[in-house]
Amino acid sequence: MLPFLLLTTVLTYAQADKNQAELKKLETSLNAAKAKVALNEQQLAKSDSLITLGTQMITEAKTENKAIDTDRKKLEKDKAASQKSLTKLTASKDKDESAKARADLKALNLQYTSDSKALSTRLKDATKKMSTGNANLARGKAGKKNAQDALKISRKALDMAQEKYDSANNSDENTTSKTKKKK
Repeated sequence: MLPFLLLTTVLTYAQADKNQAELKKLETSLNAAKAKVALNEQQLAKSDSLITLGTQMITEAKTENKAIDTDRKKLEKDKAASQKSLTKLTASKDKDESAKARADLKALNLQYTSDSKALSTRLKDATKKMSTGNANLARGKAGKKNAQDALKISRKALDMAQEKYDSANNSDENTTSKTKKKK
């Protein structure tokens, strides 16, 4: 009778150790699934921030383009008005006044060229900002779609791992309580 009781006790403890190992394995897979969900949520947040940044850059570039267009029109209008009066003065019969008008006309053209180059540089920067914004927006949208798909899959995996863990944990508690009752 004593060997039978010892054998039963040893088998019970072996079964408990096996259940504990299985439970530990399920707990590890549950933690891995939680980590995967967290990673996918982080990627989704990163994609959202890229979309926000891209949209903001595009808006800023559009505003800058409008400002540049307004400045360019004003520059053209001012140049035309100044050039018209200086051109009339160059045709003057007074040589000093005519020479001064030509020098002023030359200075006006240099100033116009300089201002025009500055506007072109601003336009180039705005265009670069616009293309960067579009690229960020496209990358963000693609990343968001991928992250949402991956998040959906990883949440399903997490739910399945949680169910397996819970069922194994409940069956382990039932087995342990039955062996305790026998003692």
